[in-house]
Amino acid sequence: MITAIVSIIVDGHRIPEVAEQIADLPAVDQVYSVTGDVDLIAVVRVREHEELAEVIADRIGKVEGVRDTTTNIAFKTYSRRDLDAAFDLGIE
Repeated sequence: MITAIVSIIVDGHRIPEVAEQIADLPAVDQVYSVTGDVDLIAVVRVREHEELAEVIADRIGKVEGVRDTTTNIAFKTYSRRDLDAAFDLGIE
């Protein structure tokens, strides 16, 4: 599974509506409203790299109110929860 973290700049008055529309898109796992240089962060999970263009450019980028996106692809996940679960299963 490929995970992409998409930073999204939105028209300020449309943040809640845009967030809900993006959250309803296939392959979008989570959407966060955040502080800082961007308005929303979306976590996208797909099986193949080719699917990223469809989800990000063709769907997220075309939601009314989205002004810009920046995408980062995750190489490896470091999560205390995931590590604890692996040790519980006896994986080292």
